[in-house]
Amino acid sequence: MNIAIDIGNSFTKVALFENNVIQETCRLDQEAYQQKVDQLLKEFKISQAIVSATGNLDMNWLHQLKKKVPILDFDQGTKVPFRNYYKTPQTLGLDRMALISAAAKEFDGQNCLIIDAGTCVTYDFIDDKKRYFGGMISPGWQMRFEALHEKTERLPLINAPENLTIPGVSTKSSIYSGVVKGLILEIDGFIDIYKADYEHLTVILTGGDGHRLSTQLKNDIFASSNFLVIGLNAILEFNTLHG
Repeated sequence: MNIAIDIGNSFTKVALFENNVIQETCRLDQEAYQQKVDQLLKEFKISQAIVSATGNLDMNWLHQLKKKVPILDFDQGTKVPFRNYYKTPQTLGLDRMALISAAAKEFDGQNCLIIDAGTCVTYDFIDDKKRYFGGMISPGWQMRFEALHEKTERLPLINAPENLTIPGVSTKSSIYSGVVKGLILEIDGFIDIYKADYEHLTVILTGGDGHRLSTQLKNDIFASSNFLVIGLNAILEFNTLHG
């Protein structure tokens, strides 16, 4: 069995795999994931692990974990199941590498646009020959609300959903509608750009805010809350076979 650990900015996802199938997955805060990993190591026979960290990684914990289970050292130099033509591969985020790897494995031979709606919104495209050239990064759902509040004198921080109305009928509803509808239009707009160039396009939406957006987009998408950990496991298996 494999264990994949994705340490993000807001939470950590831990997933257990057997024969490339998820057996268990959980989303935890930064205080609880270490105990969960220790629990899984005691309950199951885990042969290897992979850790991706865009958030704060406790290096002492990682050192102790390596004593319990073999861990793939995942960085920008790790072998991946796609051809990377990014001009600065050393700066490509590990989370984006995992998402592209998931698309290469789950949608082999297809043109894929992977949209990760998390702290930031990332857009990454891989073609039907498993070639990756780049993508886009924009502010995420919560970051947009925070930026309007922090960079102005009077605009409030919206903590609870308002009615999505065009136009907004109050300051709060104007902020909410502007941020949410703006994000929806942005995502649909990027999808339309790629559809214009690629008649057959698979669109994957994932990330912590994916569920808020999936039903509001005009384009058809494949929604997966576990796409990143699926990609981590794909990288782990790829290195087992080609290491």
